[in-house]
Amino acid sequence: MRSPLNQILAIAVGGAAGALLRHLVSSGVYGWLGHDFPYGTLAVNLLGSFLIGLMTEALVVEQVTVAVPFRAGVLVGVFGSFTTFSTFSVETLYLLQQGRLPAALANAGISAAFGLVAVFAGLLCGRALFYYGRGVAYWRGLVVPYALLVTNFFGAALVGFLLALLLEWNLASHLLRAVLTLGVLGVFVTLSTLYLALFFFEAGVDPKSHGHFLLAVFLVNAAVCVLGIWLGIYGGERL
Repeated sequence: MRSPLNQILAIAVGGAAGALLRHLVSSGVYGWLGHDFPYGTLAVNLLGSFLIGLMTEALVVEQVTVAVPFRAGVLVGVFGSFTTFSTFSVETLYLLQQGRLPAALANAGISAAFGLVAVFAGLLCGRALFYYGRGVAYWRGLVVPYALLVTNFFGAALVGFLLALLLEWNLASHLLRAVLTLGVLGVFVTLSTLYLALFFFEAGVDPKSHGHFLLAVFLVNAAVCVLGIWLGIYGGERL
């Protein structure tokens, strides 16, 4: 019973995180492009399709060493609630009711066609990322998950970019912007560090005998995340 319960909890936590991310992303996109077209829903569906393709390649096809509940939390929880078919359907129907047939057809066509393209692109990126050594390298007999570090960097850059868009189009004080940025950074670093810790635990790395190595990897990951979010914010503010 313990394993199913852990999986349910992981999906619940991942679902809450995915729903919150969907709100932040769609709000930022709508603030940027307006509400004349379902840009926000289209953005989260295409982005989610790409990311689920990438993570499916990593967690299922390549079977990166992480616990099964974590895989379910990411694939079912996070991306299941990050993307939305129901909102897409309602918005497409709403366009039809407004008599905007070209816009409705464009929304349906782009979502279907480019959604498949996004998933395929994510799978290809995952295969390329894990092509050498299945995403890990070995240093003095220790495993270094370079693919996870690269994924964390690009994930952090994407989070920073979306955060910049959200803050740019919402009235907020400089203090609130700083608090939100630090909060997002802290959450991302914490979650990615837990991800790495889970990987090392499943890989059988002993924290007692390799504590300095693990600490070094965690510090590198934190630096990678900080750099990624900073670059994402920098790019988003200049868009």
